Amino acid sequence: MSMPLLDVLHTLRERGFVQQVNDESGLTALLGKGPISYYCGFDPTASSLHVGSMIPLMALAHLARGGHHPIAVLGGGTAMVGDPSGKTELRQMLTVETIQDNRDQIEPQVRRFLGAAGEHALVLDNAEWLAPLNYLEFLRDIGRHFSVNRMLAAEAYRLRLEKGLSFIEFNYQLLQAYDYLVLFRRYGCMLQIGGDDQWGNILAGTDLVRRLHQTETYALTFPLITTASGAKMGKTAAGAVWLSAERTSPFDFYQYFVNVDDRDVIRFLKLLTFIPLDEIQRFAALQGAELRAAKQALAHAVTEIVHGKEAADTAQAGARAAFAGSGGAVIGDSAFVETFSVPTHQLTPSVLAAGAKIVDVLHAAGLAASKSIARRLIEQGGVRLGERKVTSVDDVIRPEEIVAEGTLLHAGKKHLRRIVVG
Repeated sequence: MSMPLLDVLHTLRERGFVQQVNDESGLTALLGKGPISYYCGFDPTASSLHVGSMIPLMALAHLARGGHHPIAVLGGGTAMVGDPSGKTELRQMLTVETIQDNRDQIEPQVRRFLGAAGEHALVLDNAEWLAPLNYLEFLRDIGRHFSVNRMLAAEAYRLRLEKGLSFIEFNYQLLQAYDYLVLFRRYGCMLQIGGDDQWGNILAGTDLVRRLHQTETYALTFPLITTASGAKMGKTAAGAVWLSAERTSPFDFYQYFVNVDDRDVIRFLKLLTFIPLDEIQRFAALQGAELRAAKQALAHAVTEIVHGKEAADTAQAGARAAFAGSGGAVIGDSAFVETFSVPTHQLTPSVLAAGAKIVDVLHAAGLAASKSIARRLIEQGGVRLGERKVTSVDDVIRPEEIVAEGTLLHAGKKHLRRIVVG
């Protein structure tokens, strides 16, 4: 059921999405008059979005559930330039073919969040209007409206000046502003949303529309989310937590959220789920071991949004079964993995016989993003193979430790793999 149109901005603020709005009273009035078109951009610089992308995706979804019309722009054009925002050095240049492949893989992930809008949801590629641009005409028609002094004062550019800002990156703000102009002209788009590092780029778009059409449009940004410990949300020893099931299994995805810091649970429930706020507030009173129920609710809800209910149910059952066991052989038999989707890493008999170093296996199995991180996990006492705590970075897996059904390799509290031979 859609919420009243006037409540959407209030809901976003209550759930912690609102960092800056260029004109809150004007936007509130606009949202209350009837459905508007609004947009958010996602540059396809990788083959999957990650957990950090869920903040703008959830904001898109809340506005769609409120009856408004979302436009998700997959930046096939802007990805060829590279957004300097939040980056200390030039992004790697990607080929057109790689960008297109990334875009094709990201689109289904984005569409999962736009379902409430039905036929009103649009997923577009800005290469459609950016690629054919005549550069000289673009500079004359669009570039003349931009002040270099103002651009250099923007945080995204100012932070890069010391290390060097390439001319191609300097064009990014113009291109993003032009996106807003095109969407305003074609679809009547009146609002752009995005992370707070995009504030300057979004305001450049509202300013361009105002100059060319004497119309006020709106900007809304979200806080850049870090965990209570100060780490970037979705960063683990094993690397980023991706929305792609191929890059981060639903089991590992669930495990990330069921093991978040106690201080992050309520905030993440508000930002990353549709659980009603009054129900979330009941979780806020829980402490210690009781807070585990809130973490399980968080993990299941986020996994269901990204991967579907069946995958969430399976991941939850697998986690409960795996971590309730002794940690040695997988509970039951080999059907356990298929039933509960515990990720598996296979060693060849020759590798095992030669003495597979646990550091190497941790890295190869995706439990550590690098061998140095794997060594650090062992040195900190966070690695266990079956019942054995791994105490040395030179430890190897002994052949007799891998039973027929597989043996669990734990990396800290959050991650495990079933190690098999075959």
